[in-house]
Amino acid sequence: MIDLSPDAGQHMAREIAEAPAVFAASVEQPVALPDLPALRAIYTVARGSSDAAANILSYEFMREAGLPATSLPPSIFSLGRGVSLRDSAVLVVSQSGASPDLVRSARGAKAMGATVLALTNAPDSPVEAEAHTTLRIGAGPERAVPATKSVVGAIAGGMALLSALVPAYAPRAAASARAVAALQGRELPQTRALLAALLRASHVYVIGRDTGFGAAQELALKLKECCALHAEAYSSSEVLHGPLQLVTNPLLILILDTEQAEVQDSLDTAETRFRAAGGTVFRLRPSQAGATGLTPAAAAAVLLCLTYPLALRTALALGHDPDRPATLSKVTETR
Repeated sequence: MIDLSPDAGQHMAREIAEAPAVFAASVEQPVALPDLPALRAIYTVARGSSDAAANILSYEFMREAGLPATSLPPSIFSLGRGVSLRDSAVLVVSQSGASPDLVRSARGAKAMGATVLALTNAPDSPVEAEAHTTLRIGAGPERAVPATKSVVGAIAGGMALLSALVPAYAPRAAASARAVAALQGRELPQTRALLAALLRASHVYVIGRDTGFGAAQELALKLKECCALHAEAYSSSEVLHGPLQLVTNPLLILILDTEQAEVQDSLDTAETRFRAAGGTVFRLRPSQAGATGLTPAAAAAVLLCLTYPLALRTALALGHDPDRPATLSKVTETR
């Protein structure tokens, strides 16, 4: 814990406020697709918050394009010799476009036969130089170490790619962009109770399903890096196995509900079991802040826009400056 300067958290607060507009602009960007006549799979390569955005996108890609979509660890290329990627697209998601292992991944994927798509926030980055096509996150400079608007912009950039791959998706993506843009200044009605619970918490589970699972991964990461809180993300389909036992200790459970009909039974079951076991449970939905008519990926982005301020305010209340976490830097040079 540190003595906070008067400007602590100001960068992060400003960037969170800019996120809805970044999302709307990124969804609507024109996408020039390379030739993909025999596309059989879509892979993502990313780390940290970008990997959470990629997880959200993989569910959306599979549902809408009917193609397998999953994450490849960068170490396949940075430590190993790669894998065959013929007739595949590899989406490299990187805020900076500069991490050495992601540059190696883009280069290695191309050498193994993939069409490489870069989704970055930094023009003319090394990752972009290795790609066949670049999509823009379009967040502009991001000065806080924890990524916020660039994560939301990455989800939107992936939706723009999907709109180009599946034209029938484009009108729904555009409608979602309008709904997210209208989110400016709104907050969850439970905000005060959530903040009080986070300030009491020692351990937090963040739970989602489908695109909500990627959002849960990202929120758990933000609670760790901004607030130094122990937080773990789980799919509601997995958490009822061994991890449920931890509710026997004081545990705060945040359920991120994208409001897809298909995930309600799973989330309902998790909520019921955790409440019955004595856990403190909050279930968060985009509609609680007036956001409706969203694709599942956009709903995940909205949940992040609504919960990033919780991480910011909790960090400040605990005496941490979320703009400058003590052990972290903006570009992590993983090799």
